[in-house]
Amino acid sequence: MGFREEKDAMGTVRVPASAYYGSQTQRAVENFPIGRMRFPLGAIRALILIKRCAARINRQLGLLKANLAAAIDQAAAEALDGRMDEQFVVGVFQTGSGTSSNMNVNEVLACRANEILTGDKSGKSPVHPNDHVNLGQSSNDVIPSAIHVAALTELNGGLVPALNGLRQALADKAEAFAHIPKIGRTHLQDAVPMTLGQEFSGYARQIELAGRRVDALSADLSELALGGTAVGTGLNAHPEFASRTIAAIAEQTGLGFREAVNHFAAQAAQDAVVESSGTLKTVAVSLAKTANDIRWLASGPRCGLGEINLPALQPGSSIMPGKVNPVIPEAVLQVAAQVIGNDAAITIGGQGGIFELNVMLPLIAHNLLQSIELLTSAARVFTEKCVRGITANRETCEGYIEKSLALVTGLVPKIGYDKAAEIAQKAHATGLTIRQILTQDKGLTEAEINTLFNIHANPD
Repeated sequence: MGFREEKDAMGTVRVPASAYYGSQTQRAVENFPIGRMRFPLGAIRALILIKRCAARINRQLGLLKANLAAAIDQAAAEALDGRMDEQFVVGVFQTGSGTSSNMNVNEVLACRANEILTGDKSGKSPVHPNDHVNLGQSSNDVIPSAIHVAALTELNGGLVPALNGLRQALADKAEAFAHIPKIGRTHLQDAVPMTLGQEFSGYARQIELAGRRVDALSADLSELALGGTAVGTGLNAHPEFASRTIAAIAEQTGLGFREAVNHFAAQAAQDAVVESSGTLKTVAVSLAKTANDIRWLASGPRCGLGEINLPALQPGSSIMPGKVNPVIPEAVLQVAAQVIGNDAAITIGGQGGIFELNVMLPLIAHNLLQSIELLTSAARVFTEKCVRGITANRETCEGYIEKSLALVTGLVPKIGYDKAAEIAQKAHATGLTIRQILTQDKGLTEAEINTLFNIHANPD
């Protein structure tokens, strides 16, 4: 395959010569030399799927000759297999409707279809990128549809299973640590006793709720703008084109896609995507909470909390031998920061709905699909490389309980707040534990003290 060199803002890049099938793609690459970030492949593949289903339906409707439809179908199948990935050359920062990327796909498929039919991939005959591959479509309805198809596909196939796996791993630890007593903490200060299992059960529930929030996004993301064409009126599209093509997309993906109730809203606004991004931000915050707590619980190993141990993945310092850092929790925290930043960009992008079209669609697509990919990877790595390998330090956990002054809270119902406070002050002044004072001054037995403190005996 031949290459040609193009200058962009980052320097010289080599672009496949075969990408320059038509003037529109060529102009897009030449006129928008802003960075090297390509329009996301997930959205490209969603576009290809739409084109494939559209060709089949247009053939059934008698609008596209059988041989042309079959060639487009075959070209799309090859593209979906990743054989043409290097030919989708348009960057993220392009025309706000995504027309450049839409035409890139149209031209790549038309070129390959012509090669299938004639052996010659140059020109626009017999398959034309606009008249045949783009038949019944506009960038203005296809790009929003592709964003929804790509997002929902990746949420269902990637993020939801990843969150379910993380939830299960945390739930398994909650069960394994159910009988390990430890001190709770509020305001970064000692609080009252709990179990390590209870702490992990909170993480598991938080991730379970994150998964439910993601599941709920399908209700709005399943609506597709396809069929509205230029401004939502459906100009130049067959009356049955949208419903039948969307049904074909639903069949291919196994997802419940349906035609938008109102095409004007579907093309003029991107509220479903803004909502989705907000949910992804919430998921990021949930992951950050869990990762940060686990990082702190494992701090030390000797001069921190040290209540749990994390798997050691790599040397943690280039200068301090033997140091091991919480690599995975820190990576998760960085992913959360990126997703939160992406949400800010998508929120601004959502404000780009001006009259009958949102003109920040490529930006929205890039950030949304990146957030889904990052969260999916982070959840999986967190599960496999960190959570599943966590072990507990029972003696450390129990030792903190004995040293905590907050244990007097369990005495309040029996002796009152003021007297309990006096015991805490005496323990602090003398360096004794609450247990020692109760044993010496009150004559209580170990069993009685454990009952007051709500500390259960080790069943082992």
